[in-house]
Amino acid sequence: MKFGVVVFPGSNCDEDMVYVLRDVMRQKVVKLWHKDHDLQRCDFIVLPGGFSYGDYLRSGAIARFSPIMKEVSEFADKGGYVFGVCNGFQILCEAGLVPGALLRNTDSRFICKNVQLRAQHNEVLLTSRIDTSRPLTIPIAHGEGRYYADADTLSQMNANGQVIFRYCDADGKETAAANPNGSLENIAGVCNATKNVFGMMPHPERAADAILGNTDGISLFESILHTITA
Repeated sequence: MKFGVVVFPGSNCDEDMVYVLRDVMRQKVVKLWHKDHDLQRCDFIVLPGGFSYGDYLRSGAIARFSPIMKEVSEFADKGGYVFGVCNGFQILCEAGLVPGALLRNTDSRFICKNVQLRAQHNEVLLTSRIDTSRPLTIPIAHGEGRYYADADTLSQMNANGQVIFRYCDADGKETAAANPNGSLENIAGVCNATKNVFGMMPHPERAADAILGNTDGISLFESILHTITA
């Protein structure tokens, strides 16, 4: 497997993602600069977290027009796998590669803490090896993470299995108190209709090494590798 991690001006989680993919998961990884037009024959593209272009306008609104996004969109349209985390998720929404939008948190504050979330099913690449009965503890760090979609879109997404993660409490219950940012239906992660583009606000790469005291995020990367290389 060859992963490409796209780096935008203001990306600050690219090295975290590269470290997990290369040093923890033992995969080939290259960095892809936002001005490039060459995906270097990568099998899987990752848009990491950070503050692309300083998060001016809406988060991800400028990065969506970076030159490399033309190739990323074409790659996704042909069935290629794309994964956006936090700011990467915001960019995917702005580019129309996944449905919905990420709005300001309900309290208008930047939130940085561990939260619990639960995979909704095992029907997509990103969750294929995750125990859906066990909440995962994964860090968040965002000011615009409140997921929104109109009622018709949300209904279609639920019917099509496009909601892949929801915030929950330690017992796995999806309560209002467990929702850190006011996301509709506690949504923490979604995919597109063809289920090859994935976005989530929590950072699994920050919970994928024992030295950090938390390896709950490793199951996402194991799911990717098991499904693609099986």
